[in-house]
Amino acid sequence: MTRSATKDRAATSWRITRCAMRLADEHGLDGWTMDDLAEAAEVSRRTLFNYFPGKLDAVLGDWPGFEDEMLAEFRAGGPHHDLVLDLRTLVMPLLDAKIADRAWLDCSKRVLLASPRLLTVAHERYEALSAEVVEHILVREGATFGAAGAKVAIALLAALFDAALDGYLHDEGQHDFVHHFDHALRTARTLLGD
Repeated sequence: MTRSATKDRAATSWRITRCAMRLADEHGLDGWTMDDLAEAAEVSRRTLFNYFPGKLDAVLGDWPGFEDEMLAEFRAGGPHHDLVLDLRTLVMPLLDAKIADRAWLDCSKRVLLASPRLLTVAHERYEALSAEVVEHILVREGATFGAAGAKVAIALLAALFDAALDGYLHDEGQHDFVHHFDHALRTARTLLGD
């Protein structure tokens, strides 16, 4: 697939997800159909199902993956030679501008909290991503580091993300998400004596 085709596919996928999230926010997860979504996203029903098999997947959208180059650097111990800082560097590109938009995150949070089914699927995706990152940490830090230590690092990252999200959604546009994440990270390091 060419770079242009990949970009077009990503744009269409994002448009469908935005429309699905808006429909779920306005009508609840069961208050609209895939036909409604196809119309809102201005795609055919066939095209819609080429992107997403159902509502849950459409609302959650395509989760971003790690760039190979950054992943290789992380697994080799870089870029800062500090596990927590390097985890931050690894995951920040996953939060591109469209995903880290304040209105989008606020809407996403509302929709997830309103639908236990959606929250369950989102949690399953998070668990799969966490398991992947645990494996990368173990490659980087060595087997003696242990899966328990890697899981603590991931839990810390999730807690920092949650604190940053709360700060970001409540600061009325003063700072971007990365600012709030970095503030939460500095606070955690102070509290943990690091």
